[in-house]
Amino acid sequence: MAKSKLEQLREMTVVVADSGDLEAIQKHKPTDATTNPSLIMQAAQKPQYKHLVDEAVQYAKEKAKSKNELTSLLMDKLFVNFGTEILKIVPGRVSTEVDARLSFDIEGSIAKAHSLIELYESAGYPRERILIKFASTWEGVRAAERVEKEGIHCNMTLLFSLAQAIACAEAKATLVSPFVGRILDWYKKNEGVSGYAPPEDPGVRSVTQIYNYFKKFDYKTQVMGASFRNADEIIELAGCDLLTISPQFLEELEAAQGPLERKLDQARSKTLDIAKIHLEEKDFRLMLNDNQMAVEKLSEGIRKFGEDAQKLEKSIIQQYAL
Repeated sequence: MAKSKLEQLREMTVVVADSGDLEAIQKHKPTDATTNPSLIMQAAQKPQYKHLVDEAVQYAKEKAKSKNELTSLLMDKLFVNFGTEILKIVPGRVSTEVDARLSFDIEGSIAKAHSLIELYESAGYPRERILIKFASTWEGVRAAERVEKEGIHCNMTLLFSLAQAIACAEAKATLVSPFVGRILDWYKKNEGVSGYAPPEDPGVRSVTQIYNYFKKFDYKTQVMGASFRNADEIIELAGCDLLTISPQFLEELEAAQGPLERKLDQARSKTLDIAKIHLEEKDFRLMLNDNQMAVEKLSEGIRKFGEDAQKLEKSIIQQYAL
């Protein structure tokens, strides 16, 4: 029987589920899974996951010494509760996000990473199976650089540009997650077009550029394309180190037949004429600033994840009269 496009993709790329929905992850059996505040907020509203919220609330009430500490512990424990349930399903790793409101706070980000890792380890899951997600700000990169030296592995998120990717690679982050679909959204809006041919999709081109740069210069940091708007974007990135895919597109690829061509290839990247770039802080900020799309989408992404975290906090606090 002919292999589906999803089966073929798994042969050249690590497939990661982009979901907080445990049933969807169970169905598609990805290697890894990744979550964010928006996905956890959606999942936490479902009755079948109420016990995970109940347990987080009880934990925070027992441990917290103040209202602020209660909210912080509650959210950390909730994210880890979903993460540990995911780790029971996937053979690989789960990505758990540091509060986006700490995106410009190095010490706060590191403290939050420590808190999350301690909760995972106390639940019996080693740090090797956890990826801590930091926003790809200069401060997020510095936080990642420090915790990677402690054996805490990082997934750099809200990444929209080569400048961010290079900074993350130079900091020896474990992987980067360029946001393909959000890049596409920006260009469609700003160029007033309805879409692009798949190879010309600006998000696809951005991930391809980052992949080629990393492989050309032998960076160990892996590339995980994220935030897709259509299955064609995924197909155009076949061969990428990892791709994190929503249940909707996993199902679409599972149903799709026909050959799947490898589009990204490490050996090919080695042959490309690419100039090496080293970024000090001033260089990073200028290079990022010169990319209007990246500046706007990074700012928007931090706000959105921060707002969703606040909504989730507020919802639980009201529901449990905390």
